[in-house]
Amino acid sequence: MKGKFRPTPKGRGVDPQAVQEVRALLEEERRRTGVAPLRADLLIENLHRINDRHGHLPARHLAALAQEMRLALTEVYEVATFYHHFEVVKEGEALPPKLTVRVCDSISCELAGSEALLRKLPSILGKDVRVLHAPCVGRCEVAPCVVVGQNPIGNATPDSVRQAVSRKETAPEKIRYIDFGQYRKLGGYTLIRDCLAGQRTREELTKIMEDSGLRGLGGAGFPAGRKWRLVAAEPAPRLMAVNIDEGEPGTFKDRWYLERDPHRFLEGMLVAAWAAGVGEIWIYLRDEYAACRKILETELKKLKDQQPCPLPPIHLRRGAGAYICGEESAMIESIEGKRGMPRLRPPYVAQVGLFGRPTLEHNMETVYWVREIVEKGPQWFAAQGRNGRKGLRSFSVSGRVKKPGVHLAPAGITVAELINEYCGGMLDGHEFYAYLPGGASGGILPATKRDIPLDFDTLQPHGCFIGSAAVVILSDRDKAAKAAVNLMKFFHDESCGKCTPCRVGTGKAVALMEEAKWNQPLLTELSQVMMDASICGLGQAAPNPALSVMRYFPHEVS
Repeated sequence: MKGKFRPTPKGRGVDPQAVQEVRALLEEERRRTGVAPLRADLLIENLHRINDRHGHLPARHLAALAQEMRLALTEVYEVATFYHHFEVVKEGEALPPKLTVRVCDSISCELAGSEALLRKLPSILGKDVRVLHAPCVGRCEVAPCVVVGQNPIGNATPDSVRQAVSRKETAPEKIRYIDFGQYRKLGGYTLIRDCLAGQRTREELTKIMEDSGLRGLGGAGFPAGRKWRLVAAEPAPRLMAVNIDEGEPGTFKDRWYLERDPHRFLEGMLVAAWAAGVGEIWIYLRDEYAACRKILETELKKLKDQQPCPLPPIHLRRGAGAYICGEESAMIESIEGKRGMPRLRPPYVAQVGLFGRPTLEHNMETVYWVREIVEKGPQWFAAQGRNGRKGLRSFSVSGRVKKPGVHLAPAGITVAELINEYCGGMLDGHEFYAYLPGGASGGILPATKRDIPLDFDTLQPHGCFIGSAAVVILSDRDKAAKAAVNLMKFFHDESCGKCTPCRVGTGKAVALMEEAKWNQPLLTELSQVMMDASICGLGQAAPNPALSVMRYFPHEVS
């Protein structure tokens, strides 16, 4: 019997029209950057290009992209279906509405009335607009927040959202900030020039960071100077990854600083890279921060075009809606163009990180402070604390206070002092009841614990931690148990699914916590399994709010 020959390769056929359209998108990028975006690590960037053009990801374009990038279609699909902001539409399926409105339903927005908005908006906006719930969009100071396309509407009402939709106000907001020219006039980039000119030494700057007591401000609190020293001791080439995937509910400090003084961050980043002997830098920015992305794209271009000093290659990468990518190894996986799933450790990213190389990973705010600490001296920073603590903390405060926002305060300040001295007190008619000292994963404390210093290592004896210093204030009109349910739902939605204790445990915990009376022995046992056996901090910290409620608010759940 003669063999049969296929006229086309085995598998799914590729639509020639889709190939042409994908090639055109890739050619636009090649003309803009001078590099054809065909490397595997640029998969997510290419998916964004398709998604931005069509409002979704047509299946035929995914097949075309896989062909152009020489990737298996399964590789493209597994990434495209992992992230919240991508939507794959197969042939024959109904297309999504052209406009999507996302209502943030994380803890601060829920306190401010997002549930009512979610109920009302679909009927007000009509069938041509899709209304979805969204995890924290990083604008807790103007809760409730609704995002119309890429335009965030703070202190949203049904009428303000309806007006934005009717006027087609879907682009990111315009922000005034200190740009490249203004920053240079204020002495910007003098420090990094001095470093490169040999007027400063790596040992000198590393010692300044160590003496200042500056610790990582993304949540883990690892000493910054020690991290520089550890990475510098690894073999070259060494890389750097800056984490601006600020997805912890209640946290918005990184956005706050980027919207005001982006070059202070960029110079601090360059100094840190120089001190650790880094040769190439990647910046990972969450997709929800569309205005910040425009700022960084604009200012990075100015920096590269008008170089005040020799620069290493700097790459800006765009997240796609995944809280888990705030975990350093998941972020690195995402930068490499993959699903953002945490790696098993060891090895640690300082040894084997981005593209298998030693990697200096920093939160954006950590390097934001580098220039000021060097100019004013390490003792200036170290002397700022209260109650025996050192340094300054940028507290993202939201909830039932008169002045929510980012408040720069001494490390070790108590929540009572923070509310009264920086936040203008409680809202009229509200009595302080409870607070989250460290965002969704940091636990919940009662008002009776108002005098605990807020800093690294001070809250652990009480079953909590400060994390990224996101403080959410609850009043006597709120319930800690309801807040804990909101947080556990968030963790369940955001679990990457890699490990069973987190994937299954968060869902089981939600079911137990939605009961009027909690099965506390079972929930305690489940929490212990999640803390002991989850791969990364998401599953390990997810039980903290539930455990806090059972410890400090038993009357709400028994």
